[in-house]
Amino acid sequence: MSTPLRIATRASRQALAQSAAVAAVLSSATGLEVKLVQVKTTGDIRADAPLHTMGGQGVFVKEVQLAVLDGRADLAAHSAKDLPSAPADGLTIAAFTKRRDPRDALVGSTLGDLAEGATVASGSVRRRAQLRRIRPDLAFTELRGNIDTRLTKIPNGGAIVMAVAALQILDMTDRITETLEVDEFVPAVGQGCVAIECRSDDASTIGALASIDHALTRHDVEVERAFLAELGSGCSLPVGGHVVDGVLRTFLANLDSGVSISDEIKLSGAVKADVNLARSAAASAHSAVS
Repeated sequence: MSTPLRIATRASRQALAQSAAVAAVLSSATGLEVKLVQVKTTGDIRADAPLHTMGGQGVFVKEVQLAVLDGRADLAAHSAKDLPSAPADGLTIAAFTKRRDPRDALVGSTLGDLAEGATVASGSVRRRAQLRRIRPDLAFTELRGNIDTRLTKIPNGGAIVMAVAALQILDMTDRITETLEVDEFVPAVGQGCVAIECRSDDASTIGALASIDHALTRHDVEVERAFLAELGSGCSLPVGGHVVDGVLRTFLANLDSGVSISDEIKLSGAVKADVNLARSAAASAHSAVS
């Protein structure tokens, strides 16, 4: 009897649902039994602290990665947008799942129905910067906690901003009042897909995960991650990067000056060439907002 594959995952309802989906696909593709190993992360424990004050990206993944490195699990499932762009020592991203809806959405009021000076709750500096560019009159407040908690924190007459994919995995898209299109609201890098890591020397698990790696999503997210890596920052900087239909859409803002820039870069379809294009785009964007 084969030894079960163990997936390390955050213990939130959203993380467990997406990890269970990965387990089902992986079991179907390989015939192996797959189990979940729940891990509490810094981001879960410090649920009231603003993300940008805790170092941004990484606060939801470090403990999950450690569970793989110390042998408590064989692989780790992360929301790709939470995964730092710098690779973790000893780990490799062996699969990206097919991306779900990458867009952001408002819950509460629509953008057009928000009264002047209305409050929008979001813990993302990227989301705030993009909304502020279109509606500079809006007021903003922090938003942390799991999905169910966030849905109880809609400001009176206002809205909260959430990832459509997070609501999709929990069958809660009926709560969406407006979906924000990517041409004006560029999603976070990797938003909407799951990145699956395993130990770099675990050839057996790497081989198993190859069976569920989605090639198009891998190309697109690797290009997005190259854009972010060149900037050298994560959630502490208002940055978005999203590939759709062979085009890299980018967003970058300066929190101090309020200057922001958006761009569209036509890609070639070849990973190495597109990664280089993404890096060049990041350097240009950083220069423009500095």
